[in-house]
Amino acid sequence: MRRRRIGFWYRLAAVIAKPPLVVLIKRDWRGMENIPAEGGFITAVNHNSHVDPFAYAHYQYNSGRVPRFLAKSGLFGKGFIGAVMRGTGQIPVYRESTDALSAFRAAIDAVERGECVAFYPEGTLTRDPDGWPMTGKTGAARVALQTRCPVIPVAQWGANELLPPYAKKPNLLPRKTHHVLAGPPVDLSRFYGREMSPDLLKDATEVIMAAVTHQLELIRGEKAPATPYDPKRERIEQRRRTARAVEHRRPEQHNGALREQQRQEEGQGK
Repeated sequence: MRRRRIGFWYRLAAVIAKPPLVVLIKRDWRGMENIPAEGGFITAVNHNSHVDPFAYAHYQYNSGRVPRFLAKSGLFGKGFIGAVMRGTGQIPVYRESTDALSAFRAAIDAVERGECVAFYPEGTLTRDPDGWPMTGKTGAARVALQTRCPVIPVAQWGANELLPPYAKKPNLLPRKTHHVLAGPPVDLSRFYGREMSPDLLKDATEVIMAAVTHQLELIRGEKAPATPYDPKRERIEQRRRTARAVEHRRPEQHNGALREQQRQEEGQGK
């Protein structure tokens, strides 16, 4: 995408957002040579701070290929924010609705028009205690396999030090560095031409997330856990722990009630 195609609204958003980003964070940006110069593609990006969509968008904007994010539909309402979201070509996601599939259709259409669509495959801020990418949702894999477009794995680190996940106040000093590393396209050719089943999408998503995690390992200079954090699995384990704790308390509560009843009966006998 040439600079002349970025458009008024994206340029306006850049004018507003770039100055505070430049002041607040330093930049260590690598891998822009892996961003396709032309044609449609998607990026798969890890998510560890409410600030990182802006910081990553700055990186992507400077590459000359502006991203179209999938964003909550509520951001597309009336007012200036809604106008910017619509004007910059972001893609609304209607959660808990049959319209959720329209986001994937819109993403496919954008890729086929030669756009860059940015996915946060985790779907939310990572809940991994050490900030590693979690298991991913299958939307990016679905679009990639439907279009056979390049999938660029992108890792970022540093915005989470400015504003940690779920924190309410930023940690401004000392000035943080936003590290971004885009890797070479993920090889998904083994999945082409096969039925797009849930298992296939899951396997393709794991390959994409492994590539994103590898880029973050290179940034951080350490190895990620062998098994990615899985929020669904953690919820199941939490329910099991709670059930075991309840079962453990019940005999104690039952024995305590019997003792209390015995004391009352002995008191009445007196």
